[in-house]
Amino acid sequence: MDSLKDHFLIAMPSLDDTFFERSVIYICEHDDKGAMGIMINRPIGVDVEGLLEQMDLNPSPELMFAINDEVLVGGPVSPDRGFVLHTPQKNWINSVTISDYSMLTSSRDILTSIAAGNPPENFIIALGYAGWGKDQLEQELADNTWLTIKATPELLFNVDYEQIWQSATQSLGFDFWQMSTQVGHA
Repeated sequence: MDSLKDHFLIAMPSLDDTFFERSVIYICEHDDKGAMGIMINRPIGVDVEGLLEQMDLNPSPELMFAINDEVLVGGPVSPDRGFVLHTPQKNWINSVTISDYSMLTSSRDILTSIAAGNPPENFIIALGYAGWGKDQLEQELADNTWLTIKATPELLFNVDYEQIWQSATQSLGFDFWQMSTQVGHA
């Protein structure tokens, strides 16, 4: 099995009317035990400033004009747990390096640093994650539920949430309307 770590999963049209409709998930971990990723294109309806205030982290006044990002739904698993997907920055209590341009941190210290005006160059804050057990993701791929592409920092951090799914499908060389929900077997 090839690891899909540092890849995007792109929801196929067959996932319409499901939790994952038109979703793009950044895979943070994938091995023989399963996979874990963060959905990167579904805002939860709270901006980062509001989240920091709810956590009594009192964002600095200068930061209030700099941050307009929204908190995202990372996935259906542990929706009360926060994750920060960000460009490399060391010294966090609970961080995992995913690629040379991305890390995942799940400790409060990074949020304190963001509130104090010392954020990573790029970051995404998400609540919850998407998870798959042993062989579950491989079966979903065989069932034509997801398309995969190698992740890029541009698509991860610099495309508007509303445009990520379409940009991801276009990077494969076609538009979503060209995709069939049928699986073909030779």
